[in-house]
Amino acid sequence: MAHPIMFSDDDPGLAELRAICRVLPDAVEFVSHGRPSFKAGEKGKVFATFGAGLRTGPGTHRRIDSALSVKVPLEELPALDEDDRFFVPMYAGSAPWRAIDLARPEVDWSEITELVDASYRAVAPKRLVDELDARDEA
Repeated sequence: MAHPIMFSDDDPGLAELRAICRVLPDAVEFVSHGRPSFKAGEKGKVFATFGAGLRTGPGTHRRIDSALSVKVPLEELPALDEDDRFFVPMYAGSAPWRAIDLARPEVDWSEITELVDASYRAVAPKRLVDELDARDEA
């Protein structure tokens, strides 16, 4: 059974995320479990997902459809875990992934861009990271 669609194409946070991901080499958007996700290459690994679940208690959760989930470098986990803007998304927290609600007031889009970039670099093949670095140097 297919998952229901859990996003709106006209969500401003999704539009911003798409713009950030669009410039990454060979970034591919697809829908997984009803949510937009982005992977590094057609057969690559996921580096960002729009929408997440937040565990609120034993057997209960809350959907946060405007959240961005990204893979985080291990050395950055302690800082993000101390920041109340970030939360551990359901099913991905041990990976290590963290999420932030893009519908919150005063989203720092340069910070979001850095998070997406770091997540992309963590999963992308070396050739795509090299291509990204070459663009950055140009």
